[in-house]
Amino acid sequence: MRPQPYTLHFNPKLSLNAAGKHVRDGLSTVLQTGDNLWVSCDERTSIERLRRTGPHEFGQHTCYQLADLLDLPADEAREIDIEGLAEADHYLWLIGSHSLKRKKPDHEHEDVVKQLGKLAKIETDPNRYLLARIPLILNEKTGDYELCKTAPHPTKATETLRAAQLHGSTETNELMDLLADDPHLKPFMKLPGKDNGFDIEGLAATPDGRLFVGLRGPVLRGWAVVLELLPELDKHGRLRLGKIGGEQKYYKKHFLALGGMGLRELRQQGQDLYLLAGPTMDLDGTIAVYCWPNALRQETDSLIGPDKIKRLFDVPHGHGPTAGQDRAEGMGLLDDRHLLFVFDSPSDARKPAAHQVRADAYRLPA
Repeated sequence: MRPQPYTLHFNPKLSLNAAGKHVRDGLSTVLQTGDNLWVSCDERTSIERLRRTGPHEFGQHTCYQLADLLDLPADEAREIDIEGLAEADHYLWLIGSHSLKRKKPDHEHEDVVKQLGKLAKIETDPNRYLLARIPLILNEKTGDYELCKTAPHPTKATETLRAAQLHGSTETNELMDLLADDPHLKPFMKLPGKDNGFDIEGLAATPDGRLFVGLRGPVLRGWAVVLELLPELDKHGRLRLGKIGGEQKYYKKHFLALGGMGLRELRQQGQDLYLLAGPTMDLDGTIAVYCWPNALRQETDSLIGPDKIKRLFDVPHGHGPTAGQDRAEGMGLLDDRHLLFVFDSPSDARKPAAHQVRADAYRLPA
């Protein structure tokens, strides 16, 4: 299956973080609303908006600093590690990885003891514990969707849309507190994401207010995990997890047979979810797209075997001279028949010019 390339153009004045990393080199998620394409880089605290400028091009880069719209747990210099964007009911939803990270050693450094010490050190970024929604409003004059802290509801005169985030602190949030006692996930909550520890990568929002959260890790005996949540607004303007699925539960768990892979992205179409799956570890491995039919109709926790999931196609990744590059991280719906993919650590072949990067669109099988 041959992809259709799309060129993404970034503004050079907006494209570098404090460490000098270009936004195009760490794209982790992608979402389309109208003529706008929303992307995020996993080492920033911003969301980038592009606009369709041609049949297979997006440009006119605008950057939204999330510190201007939300109360970040830490200062804006600390990355959020955004791993999911979704849209529903005039809100843009976003989620951080919620993961711990292990320091990366340098095997070429002469001080081996120091590098081994790095490998034993586990760190956390408070901003990673972020689950939030931001009003997403269409500007009728420009045709662009805009993010606002507050905005009048477009169709309900008495209602105001307000940015809100899940109740939490610099060390945790309500979701993490609940999962700390979960019989399946508890053993993995203190492990770094790249060690098959708890690691969120993927978010889908439904019109009825539910969120589906994909886990890159852990993968349990080959079964990937999707959490189903129902955030609600409390009287203080914060999001709290509502009861869902009966039995006084605040989340549902769905275990999916994805051949040992974890989730990288989720996208909703009708009652179905498209799934982007790949390795839990930091390695080059199969990256595949699945369809989970009737995903939105699971009344309880579920065990979804291989007979209930359709594997659609694989997405090529780097190998040989491009090992560690060109790994599909974000997947968005361009229309009913096409999926668009953005890649972490893109190879030079994906960067046709300064401040540009190539994404790939694939046609869904009939």
